[in-house]
Amino acid sequence: MTTSQDFVDHKYINWELFEQFLRESVEGLPDKLMDVKKFSEGYSNQTYLIQVGEWEGVMRRPPFGEIPPKAHDMEREHNLLKKINQAFDLAPKPYVYSEGNQIMDKHFYIMEKKNGIVIDEKIPSWYGKSEDIGGIISDQVIETMVKMQAIDYRKANLEGIGKPNGYLERQVHGWIKRFNRSKTDDVHSLEQLEQWFVNSMPTTKESTIVHNDFKLNNIVLDEKVVGKVNGIIDWELSTIGDPMTDLGSTVAYWGEAGDPDLGINVVTDQPGFYSRRDFLSRYAEKSGRDLSEITFYVAFGFYKLAGILQQIYYRWKIGELKDNRFKELNHSINNLLEMAELTSQNRLL
Repeated sequence: MTTSQDFVDHKYINWELFEQFLRESVEGLPDKLMDVKKFSEGYSNQTYLIQVGEWEGVMRRPPFGEIPPKAHDMEREHNLLKKINQAFDLAPKPYVYSEGNQIMDKHFYIMEKKNGIVIDEKIPSWYGKSEDIGGIISDQVIETMVKMQAIDYRKANLEGIGKPNGYLERQVHGWIKRFNRSKTDDVHSLEQLEQWFVNSMPTTKESTIVHNDFKLNNIVLDEKVVGKVNGIIDWELSTIGDPMTDLGSTVAYWGEAGDPDLGINVVTDQPGFYSRRDFLSRYAEKSGRDLSEITFYVAFGFYKLAGILQQIYYRWKIGELKDNRFKELNHSINNLLEMAELTSQNRLL
């Protein structure tokens, strides 16, 4: 039996049925009470820590309420992880998938919990000062990305998870369409920047695993060994494509001192962390890749992040989302678009 009938989000989730499903699906669970804790909520999927005695797992499901068709596809993420985990064990091992049925209002899956800490809003005081650990963490983030991109996806039997041919072109045109479908009148003009993306698109030199959300708060760090990476989470958008798109997005998320409000949590603006320029220099050194066209990918990274926030802001503005955390997102979106423009003009990196 569960420890309480008043678990989090019980309006949407029948935790008694969930526990029954868990015990039927995962072998070797202790005969102990189940406990549930919700991880901090971001803008996307809902994630819960499930504890049964010493056993721990993670349940992921889509957000509550209406969601766009094909968005937040938990079955795809579960199936992706089954393949990726075999080639790259920093990806969590998935245990079981469910359509939801009577358990909850949407489909979900349960996976391995990667132990460690995730640095999001701030560095825990016990973990160390940014001056001492920022460079170590920066270096290991880059090292982990390079290792992931070094996997031969064909030998790892990952060809079916994406369509590398035409990937960058689909990304550019797809994001332009998404952004313009959710455009509001308080967002800067996009036409000139979007035309630059279409006209300046580089030729993809190689294809690798693309995580598509490779950022610091999706990296699980060891609690005792500073900088050691124990896991990479949130593989919902992963595919096979141009590795420079991951790098560009990571650098866009990699805030530094002097940035305007980007609408996201940033700790990399503290002393000790690499600057964006140092990040790229170190990546080039570790990967051996040519970064002569990196301005396109970083500018596109800022634009995509602006697009993600714009879709949320649009839903808030039309009354679909009631959370007033999103009320001021238009300012962050405009800042991100300005960062994209500065990057495209070679005035940022």
